[in-house]
Amino acid sequence: MSTAPTATGGPDADGPVPPPRASLSHGTATVSHGTATAPRVDSPLGAGTDGIGWPVGVPVAEPADPVVADVEPGRVRWDPAERRARASQSFWTALVGVPAIFSVLRLGVEAGGELQTTLLLVANVGPVNLLAGFLTTAARLLSTGMVAVFALGAVLAVGVDRLPPGTRRRPLLARWADLTPAWVVLASFLLALITWPLLYLPLLLPAFAAAFQLRPGRLHERLVPRLVMIVALLAGYGWLLLPTLRDAGRQGELLVLALLAVPPLLALFIAGPLPGMVIRPLASVTEVVMLAMLVWAAVPVISTPVLPLTVTTVGAENEPTEDVRGHVITTDDVNMVILQERGGVRYVPVDLVRAQVLCPSEEELPRYQLRIHDFHVEDSLLEGMGRRVRPVHRIDAACRIPG
Repeated sequence: MSTAPTATGGPDADGPVPPPRASLSHGTATVSHGTATAPRVDSPLGAGTDGIGWPVGVPVAEPADPVVADVEPGRVRWDPAERRARASQSFWTALVGVPAIFSVLRLGVEAGGELQTTLLLVANVGPVNLLAGFLTTAARLLSTGMVAVFALGAVLAVGVDRLPPGTRRRPLLARWADLTPAWVVLASFLLALITWPLLYLPLLLPAFAAAFQLRPGRLHERLVPRLVMIVALLAGYGWLLLPTLRDAGRQGELLVLALLAVPPLLALFIAGPLPGMVIRPLASVTEVVMLAMLVWAAVPVISTPVLPLTVTTVGAENEPTEDVRGHVITTDDVNMVILQERGGVRYVPVDLVRAQVLCPSEEELPRYQLRIHDFHVEDSLLEGMGRRVRPVHRIDAACRIPG
């Protein structure tokens, strides 16, 4: 019969041989690779449950105690990677979810708050048409929000980086600006460039300088060439807008003068870190103010009609006609369904429709009589180029609301 190996390797030794263990000093315990090793036991040979004694001087394995890092009581330490992932997830959720919510709200507002009319619009306005209408009317709001986030976030991020480590948690806008790729920031500025009215395009200059932290010192190392370049850029900007500025001064449009003249000067000083004592209140105030401004700017977007405004002339032959002003929801072989401008849905038999014209809304009527090189100041670059291809037609007399 074979003999089990013993502690000394001979056949006369008593007790089983445990697996090899690192030698330990008496009464001490070590931690290797996150596992606690039990202290050496110098007790006499004792009998176990199976009647076999445990050799003297052999470490006894015990449950390892978990290694706990020193953490401040009542505070959870988030991993930086997990924090960045949460900020990125919240940013893209807002970017995708806000347009969807606005689209649904627009249908409710368009229906006048009536449930049945809302359901009628939902059944006949397809998601593609709804998304196209939203992007057409809300592209300005979307680009404005993104430009504001990136500009303010970059300014706050530079200021927070100058503070001592652990002084303050990074603001939400700064985290969004850090996580967003550069091509997304550039795309937001390009979207604003083609969708914003020309009157507000100068505001992109300080916003761009803040988002990318462009300082005058990056133009040239020496002071004199740098000043010459700045004066040349401002002179070119003034020459481009000089006729418009002159007309605005004659008409007394002080707001137009400020929007066109102040932003280029502000772009020279907006980049750079803020004082440390300003960052803490500014980070909280900017988030609240930006949210309030987006809500205020979203009101016209939500109230903008989804369907085009038309005036439909209705009447039988050899009888007086009636002009129905509203939005055509759908048309079939029997009726034309019109959402009237003053509320209510009207079903007009197709046989009674005599004429129909497309009309502009009151928001589309211009308020200023100013132009920038044949472009109206209230038109965007996209709208201005479109008007050059197809000039504005004369408004039909039926579109005028009777007094």
